[in-house]
Amino acid sequence: MSPHIVLSVFAFLFGAVVGSFLNVCIFRLPKGESVVFPPSHCTRCDYVIRWYDNIPILSYLSLRGKCRRCGEPISIQYPLVELLNGVLTLLLYLKFGPGFPFIVLFVFCCAMVVITFIDLEHQIIPDSITLPGIVIGFIVSFFIPSLGWLNSLIGIVAGGGSLLLVAYGYQFLAKKEGMGGGDIKLLAMMGAFFGWQAVPFIIFASSLVGSVIGITVMLIQKKDSKLAIPFGPFLAGAAILYIFFGRALIHWYLNLGR
Repeated sequence: MSPHIVLSVFAFLFGAVVGSFLNVCIFRLPKGESVVFPPSHCTRCDYVIRWYDNIPILSYLSLRGKCRRCGEPISIQYPLVELLNGVLTLLLYLKFGPGFPFIVLFVFCCAMVVITFIDLEHQIIPDSITLPGIVIGFIVSFFIPSLGWLNSLIGIVAGGGSLLLVAYGYQFLAKKEGMGGGDIKLLAMMGAFFGWQAVPFIIFASSLVGSVIGITVMLIQKKDSKLAIPFGPFLAGAAILYIFFGRALIHWYLNLGR
């Protein structure tokens, strides 16, 4: 077996293992609980999960989605997060190979996974992720020549500022709050990691997909425009799309008609 295949398999497995920890973050951060202590346990019978019951994806299948002791159903979200993070890690490795960019983008994608599932369930985006993320993204920019600290700084201002203007504009026109501060800080974090050039792409892609899905959900559920749909997952999805295809799509768009 070639070293490339071995490293690819390892990348997937490593991502899935980290995905198990991300599940802890998704469950505990909205509650303000520690992600380190106490150890993972059943929420019904407090059974401390043993290592052999905490193997990503496989343990869920072997347990048939139930607690070993009391039979409490385990959410399908757990293996899905592990699988998703494993696939993202594999794709990052295949595109960027081992190195500093891979590490940075791996951390970023892990944060996006946590934010997506928390926002879907609780409609909040934790400041404990976005605020340190803004700082980390800016610090990282000093070590990535293609990004640069000035580009990152402008990205922070452009990302947070653009959504802040949208939020104020909507509040002024509709006389109610339409976009939370979490979305604003999230886009500022994305600007810190990718620079200001990524901001228009992320806004456009997330708005387009969000509009299509939002309208579809409202038609299916037969509810009006007051239906609240979290925007964070669309921002996160657009940012991940930018990582893999953003520059190519922007280049393609700019060359249309030439």
